[in-house]
Amino acid sequence: MAVTLAALAGLPLLPGFFASALLFVLVLATFTAWWDFFQSDHTLRRNYPLIARIRWLAEDLRPFAQSYFVEGDLEGRPFSHQERALVYARAKGDLDSHPMGTELDVYSDEYEWLSHSIAPHQDVPEYWRTTVGAETCAQPYQSALLNISAMSFGSLSAKAIEALNLGAKMGGFAHNTGEGSISRYHRAHGGDLIWELGSGYFGARADDGSFDPVKFADNAADDQVKMIEIKLSQGAKPGHGGVLPGAKVTEEIAEARGVPVGETVYSPASHSAFSTPKEMLEWLSSLREMSGGKPVGIKLCVGQPHEIMAIAKAMHETGMHPDFITVDGAEGGTGAAPLELSNAVGMPLREGLIMVRNALVGTNMKKKVSLAASGKIHSGAKMAVAFALGADWCNAARPFMFSLGCVQSMECHTGNCPTGVATQVAWRQKGLVVEDKGPRVARYQRQTVHSLREIVIAMGLDNPWAIQPQDMRERLNGARSDSIDRIYSFIEPGILLEDPESTPLARHWNAASPETFRRVA
Repeated sequence: MAVTLAALAGLPLLPGFFASALLFVLVLATFTAWWDFFQSDHTLRRNYPLIARIRWLAEDLRPFAQSYFVEGDLEGRPFSHQERALVYARAKGDLDSHPMGTELDVYSDEYEWLSHSIAPHQDVPEYWRTTVGAETCAQPYQSALLNISAMSFGSLSAKAIEALNLGAKMGGFAHNTGEGSISRYHRAHGGDLIWELGSGYFGARADDGSFDPVKFADNAADDQVKMIEIKLSQGAKPGHGGVLPGAKVTEEIAEARGVPVGETVYSPASHSAFSTPKEMLEWLSSLREMSGGKPVGIKLCVGQPHEIMAIAKAMHETGMHPDFITVDGAEGGTGAAPLELSNAVGMPLREGLIMVRNALVGTNMKKKVSLAASGKIHSGAKMAVAFALGADWCNAARPFMFSLGCVQSMECHTGNCPTGVATQVAWRQKGLVVEDKGPRVARYQRQTVHSLREIVIAMGLDNPWAIQPQDMRERLNGARSDSIDRIYSFIEPGILLEDPESTPLARHWNAASPETFRRVA
């Protein structure tokens, strides 16, 4: 029968199976073309039935074709092929050397460098840690210099969270929970946790969405929780709240976040637990006490400079302060965010880190408040730059995703991640084997911190905290370069208290009040 129909359709005689298959395709294509011609939703499909669908296919394949066939080694956003290849090599334990010298144009403004010494100092420790909360905490934390930045369960898959925590346990570094709170997968392997608490107060949330101190104390008492981080804003979508649709609130996610299954959950843009800088510091102090004396800090993407100065003024006037501040650059982000916010709102890491560093140094608070940097830090060199700008340790998110096998397919927001990292679809997670990926996470972190150590040795320094702004140079144009302390302003200790008018921050300092986040002048 199929052969007869094929002959009537003008097709050559083929074996029965192939003729049937070809006829099926022909009928399907004809029906699709007919449907396209008579529908009224899409102009291209109506004007070019069937053929217009090729455009959709091209759009779907474009990211992959561009990444594999079009982009050069130094191209690609947000991370280039070369940057991703470095992470993959370190995660797998492969050779991470590069032949034939740098591919960067050393006379273009993309080039910057760290100044090495003619007398490298090789007598340095194999591994450094930094103490967070030494003066204020009953349980200060010895932090590694590279930790996993905030990524929630729900944004990442269960297996990805498990593998990250296994890697953190194996490597002796910390795993930030993200604002989605502590899930069963964060607890699976016992790795150190930094519990991030956002404006939704997940894990410490009352029925009305406000902060619940009893629930907070229960979670904070967990031995696995080493520090608490209050998220004021984040790089990808600073100043923006969030909505978790009820369809995505599964039993596991509801369990972690402390919300009803299947109900839509809102995270407001701002916190309800405080409304002024002083109130924020008072709340942080109460959290430290409720946690049993664990370090409590804040995380933010810098926006209005006067707000940073207001927090600094509040610290100086009250004597209260966070144990650490995490500066998230506007270039950060692992999940879904509005495009305009990602592209046009928030201060990049370099300027933001310098701003917070200056506020702390200018009020003599830098020795009391540790400073962490997060935003496209994927290598020892990027870590060294952060230390030059004032960081005490670094966090990374997307590079740790790469160590799990992420290929930057740009599908994080769709749930269709092909590598099982950023999806909740069970079959997509099957290829992510926790026992295989956990060691890769640990190897990547270890090799990256080792790279930082080699840079410190080459610079002739004792430790990464000795790297100064004058040790890093940046191109101004093809003929001139200068050290970054001549390009950016790095103010002297105590100057904001003694003579703020002599600094470039005077107008921001004068506009700040510890009684409000609003501009007062």
